[in-house]
Amino acid sequence: MSAVARGPAMPATPAVPASEVDGAVLFGRYAFPPNERGYCGPDRAAELLERVSVGAAGRALEEVARGFEGAWPYLEHIGECLGRAPLDPLVVRTYWLGGRPLARCGGRRFADSLESRFRSRLSRLDFERLVDAAVHGATPHHSFHVFGVYPWVGLLRGGVGDAPLEVLDRCRIGWGRVVELRGDVADVLTPRLGWDGRRLALGTPRLEPMRVRRGELGLARPFVVGDWVSLHWDWVCDRLSPADLRDLRRSTAQELAAVDSCAHAAPAAVLA
Repeated sequence: MSAVARGPAMPATPAVPASEVDGAVLFGRYAFPPNERGYCGPDRAAELLERVSVGAAGRALEEVARGFEGAWPYLEHIGECLGRAPLDPLVVRTYWLGGRPLARCGGRRFADSLESRFRSRLSRLDFERLVDAAVHGATPHHSFHVFGVYPWVGLLRGGVGDAPLEVLDRCRIGWGRVVELRGDVADVLTPRLGWDGRRLALGTPRLEPMRVRRGELGLARPFVVGDWVSLHWDWVCDRLSPADLRDLRRSTAQELAAVDSCAHAAPAAVLA
């Protein structure tokens, strides 16, 4: 594949180091894409995009974040484990991108938190199968919620085959390298999720068009061709530092391994 000249940085989001970004803004970068589709969170997608794009933190954005009933309990759990508030930047980064702090948030405490959330919603057998992933090393990372929870709680039971696999793939936080910028779109070389009949695994990277902005509004800090970026559904969420990329890769691999190791892996419930 031929190299493409590095173009101007996109989008116009302020160039603030990730470590200094307000936690609610950081949360919104990753929460907006599914919220736009109506999959989770309150019906405030337009407000969420605008506030994230200009870096407008504050109580209004925090209120929106609290409305994400799927993600918020994980933020609370990670925060309790780390002794921080749910929207502390480290807590939010850990939930979406992973990293070493997750090692302090798994095990029995994580299993107990899953019981308080999902025991009443599932049959005894399905709940035991969900918690089995925690025994195999799952942690409160977003990828676990996608791979290990969605199938058991009925979020993917509308069909089998390509449609559920597409949801599992697009809803995880992905990563890729920017190859070309075309207006509001970035062409990103990114690995896609595959299913071999028994296990989920990431395959050979392929070029995918990803949305960068809508009008003047975008989610990510400025980036150029050659940069690594994070992805959620069909949006570029942020530019990734080497540490961000390392943590996201490792945590995604850990959650895949934990789910694949279960005697009754969750993805098999909708893909097999």
